[in-house]
Amino acid sequence: MRPDPDAPRPTAAAVLDDAVRELAPDTGANRLVSRIEAGEAPRSVFATFALEQHQVIAADRLSFQHLARRADGDPPVADFFDLLAQGEALALKQLAGLADACGLTDRDLAGYQPRPGCQAYPSYAARLALGAEPTDVAIALTANFAAWGGYCRVVEAAMRDHYAFPDAARAFFAFFAEPAPAVHERARAAVQHGLDTGQARPAAAHRYGRLLQAYELMFWNSVGD
Repeated sequence: MRPDPDAPRPTAAAVLDDAVRELAPDTGANRLVSRIEAGEAPRSVFATFALEQHQVIAADRLSFQHLARRADGDPPVADFFDLLAQGEALALKQLAGLADACGLTDRDLAGYQPRPGCQAYPSYAARLALGAEPTDVAIALTANFAAWGGYCRVVEAAMRDHYAFPDAARAFFAFFAEPAPAVHERARAAVQHGLDTGQARPAAAHRYGRLLQAYELMFWNSVGD
């Protein structure tokens, strides 16, 4: 059956809301965040988190920069990934407070051997950066950011209530826990451009998003294990 040309076209807001809803992880799937929320995780997991996240941020920033270059002919899409790359640079600065609170040195960061389960997420993000339609990656990432932000809100509160970490140590999680209107606005603009130009393929985006969410959980659970 041919599509009805008079049928209303999906909006970016609807596509993104659907991705966030459909790709939301199961409650309790993140074993480490549940333990941190209850104050039951050992304090050492925060050092491991900082060490692993230091690697993730560097990789993701390169992936976002590459996606921005690939979308050079589509300014709304390129702008979205440019903003994400800038955000990774800011996040790295915030992560320093956690590393300091955990007693980590530059030598510790440079010499750390990352866990495969923690680095599956940035590895897959790099794969998407190389070959996936950038608009579809924007949809998948938006769904993942919703889950990531929720985890960061829980962890930031638990670090204060159960672990007595100072503000500087919690700053990384607070950075991602807060709403990011600029990111949401640019995501909508990028996806709307993709819909208007026929580049967006929500079905493919959901496939990417499911794997990103799975690798996100693998990151946290590998830190905890």
